[in-house]
Amino acid sequence: MAIKVILTGATGMVGEGVLLECLENPAVQKVLAVGRRKYGMSHPKLTECVVPDFLDLSGVADQLNGYDACFYCAGISSLGLSDAEYRRISYDLTLNFARVLAGSNPEMTFCFVSGAQTDSSEQGKVMWARVKGETENSLARVGFRQVYSFRPGFMKPTSGQRNVRGYYKAIHFLYPLLHALLPAHGCTLRALGVAMIESVLRGYPKQVLEVNDIKILAGKG
Repeated sequence: MAIKVILTGATGMVGEGVLLECLENPAVQKVLAVGRRKYGMSHPKLTECVVPDFLDLSGVADQLNGYDACFYCAGISSLGLSDAEYRRISYDLTLNFARVLAGSNPEMTFCFVSGAQTDSSEQGKVMWARVKGETENSLARVGFRQVYSFRPGFMKPTSGQRNVRGYYKAIHFLYPLLHALLPAHGCTLRALGVAMIESVLRGYPKQVLEVNDIKILAGKG
């Protein structure tokens, strides 16, 4: 089975890592990268679609039809943002994008990159964790055939990535040590990409995937 994938967040570290795996993986036939700006790569599998605002998809809705999966990797740190600003980006934009896709692709598998320690109860003291938890819970009710929320923890970037910033540059070199000391707290971006692809092809018994689940699913690819 060859799958066609919509991917968001290609200009960020996580989305770029997942994109590179999709382009290399023979199970992926086509990738439509949707974002506010182009990633800027020429590849026979890749098409790009620029959308200035994920709250207004009316101009590109026709381009989003006929896909098997969405790998939603767009996101932002809560650092320096108000509750309302973070919620708009992390919840409102995500849910609007998902609802538009579900309207024309109800048989799609939707894979959402969440975060370690996300608060599924939506009642905790940490703002970003509550918002991520609410986003996970709301996505599960949108109406897709399958929805998976991935909580990858710290991630090792893929060699050749352009969009690696901050302490993740250090993680690239320290990953073997971090993995040895904290194996349940991180994975490679390649493993995340493989796990997403395998979730579309094979499914998984849990909707929320922690690091160990990601590694199990990636190991089947």
